[in-house]
Amino acid sequence: QVDCVQEAYNMLDRGLEQTLIPPCRQAGIAVISYSSLALGLLTGRIGPERSFDGDDLRRTNPRFSAENRRLVAAFAADLGGIARDHGVEVADVVIAWTLAQPGITFALCGARNADQARANARAGELRLAADELAAIDRAIATHLGPVAAAA
Repeated sequence: QVDCVQEAYNMLDRGLEQTLIPPCRQAGIAVISYSSLALGLLTGRIGPERSFDGDDLRRTNPRFSAENRRLVAAFAADLGGIARDHGVEVADVVIAWTLAQPGITFALCGARNADQARANARAGELRLAADELAAIDRAIATHLGPVAAAA
């Protein structure tokens, strides 16, 4: 018996919505997303001026091009009002959006320190209103299409 599946899912990687999530929902199987913040890209904290050194996987990942990071910065600016209204960071809104998606049971998010881990846990308690989710979906459509295609 399968109780849960764990797959990459975030605002850029949404293929599961058409493939895995519908049958899992029908069968009552939990879906755990990982890479919910897309290696930190969706936090809005990695600006176009940032360089990646050595063995950092983001150095050769096309999604982390300077142009894509500019698009993500514009996306993060659009989410800034929602984040401010809730007294949280953009990353928290991204995690809350992920958890609000039908069929997603849990969102795994990496953390580099205890403060990030605590913030990620708090984000799981954030509930976004329908109009906020719609605004986020508009921001995704406006800014993130080219970034998602860069995979």
